[in-house]
Amino acid sequence: MARTGAIDGLILKEMVAAGAAMLENKRGQIDALNVFPVPDGDTGTNMSLTMKATVKEMFGLELHSVGAVAEAAAKGALKGARGNSGVILSQIFRGFARGLEGATELTPTNFAAALKSGADTAYKAIMKPKEGTMLTVARVIAEDALRQAKKNPDDMLEMLDAVIRSGEAVLQKTPDMLPVLKQAGVVDAGGQGLLTVYYGYRAVLRGEHVDDVSQEIGLGVQVAFEDDHDAMVEIRFAYCTEFIVQNMRQGVEDNDINTFRRRLARIGDCVVVVGDFSLVKVHVHTNDPGKALQYALALGELVSLKIENMVEQRRERVAQQAQETRAQTPPAPYGMVAVSMGEGFSRIFQELGVDTIVEGGQTMNPSIDDLLGAVGSVHARTVFIFPNNSNIILAARQAAELADKEVLVIPTKNVAMGIGGALAFAPDESPQENAERMTQAANRIKSGQITFAVRDTTFEGKDIREGNIIGIYNGGIQVVGEDVRQVALQLMDVLVTDADELITVYYGQDTSKAEAEALTQEIAGLCAGCEVEMQYGGQPLYYYLFSVE
Repeated sequence: MARTGAIDGLILKEMVAAGAAMLENKRGQIDALNVFPVPDGDTGTNMSLTMKATVKEMFGLELHSVGAVAEAAAKGALKGARGNSGVILSQIFRGFARGLEGATELTPTNFAAALKSGADTAYKAIMKPKEGTMLTVARVIAEDALRQAKKNPDDMLEMLDAVIRSGEAVLQKTPDMLPVLKQAGVVDAGGQGLLTVYYGYRAVLRGEHVDDVSQEIGLGVQVAFEDDHDAMVEIRFAYCTEFIVQNMRQGVEDNDINTFRRRLARIGDCVVVVGDFSLVKVHVHTNDPGKALQYALALGELVSLKIENMVEQRRERVAQQAQETRAQTPPAPYGMVAVSMGEGFSRIFQELGVDTIVEGGQTMNPSIDDLLGAVGSVHARTVFIFPNNSNIILAARQAAELADKEVLVIPTKNVAMGIGGALAFAPDESPQENAERMTQAANRIKSGQITFAVRDTTFEGKDIREGNIIGIYNGGIQVVGEDVRQVALQLMDVLVTDADELITVYYGQDTSKAEAEALTQEIAGLCAGCEVEMQYGGQPLYYYLFSVE
């Protein structure tokens, strides 16, 4: 059934959840809108993971007012934000929540105002906002929504129809605003992701079903198990929910209990439904215990209810253990956190004295919450973060603002720069002197990458075919060819000058040591004035990463 009037917080929850589900369904297509034809497009993935964190936070609380739901969604988005697109999305949710502060229901008027607040907040979060991006899509949608609210302040469905029309129109204009999009023949991936979320919003108001593929759906099993919360490696569902169903309603049959079991499996795990028509014992781990109880009430009366927040239990245990450990040891003056992609690079950073390694990189950007956790794990007064990816720098800066200790971000764009920065650390210098020293050292590193194209395109005058080998330097595709070795040698001609002294060849997980050794020898022969080293990086998708200094 379509909804046209004002809506409450429960419907807003459904809208956000549907937006997350629709974004997950389209994640691969949005990833493919990468400007570079390389195999690490991750905008869809970053935005989807951010939305999953949003939904998790939102459904983890018993909220009914629109303002409270929006605030919980904003908190979850900020904690789970990954990559630049995820951080911008989190800022849109943050501003949206500010625009709805204290609201009990959602109307076209306050919805439009909240969209405008979200766009304004996102623009302010970016030092140099570019038009033709997700920011533009958010701003234009908000401006059109304000006009729609004046025209019809009573119909939420018409409002969402107007939002979709506006988003589709401005998205098609993004290639005209941003030349790199036109060269690649794509629209802005972040804008497409945001519009996809709004498609989910409208689907709920239309009464349409949205397939949720964001969680693995099982069939629920009737097996005995030990419900040891301490032994759980990962808590996907926060609430351990137990109760008994008795005094079954007239007409309840075996099939109804089987349906109940399947419904529980869709909203959680560790499902146990055992008993007969006189009494059924139920156990489930879920993020929505209220829904589990609602399903059960259709069968009979509920007794012996118990709901435990396993996330809070673990948080308290971890905090207590950490507090006990830290109380015995004074903090070190300095600590370091580095984002690393590949076993070899992680080992190198550890050898350079980096305290905590955050797994991530091109294909999986860590969230703000991941980076905050890493900072918190370092028992030091000042912590330096090496993001080692241009798409993680913004999240690292957000984490630094939220941390309860001094955190300085060294804006490294790749692991080679991170290694150069870590090598420059001087324990006797002040935090600011160290930050300047490490940033300067990182910026002296010239780095190139060898990977492969995942689609046909034309970029900066170069015709590129799917499967071509491409050499990247200084943010651009410099060399295109058919052979990894030949492209690598041509890229070295671009990278290396007479003033350079050291070349390091880092080979990836899909390159053999023998191939790397042969290429290293050839580079040494061509660059006789340079010392040439070879290291195992273990990075995925990139055959080689070169560091020149």
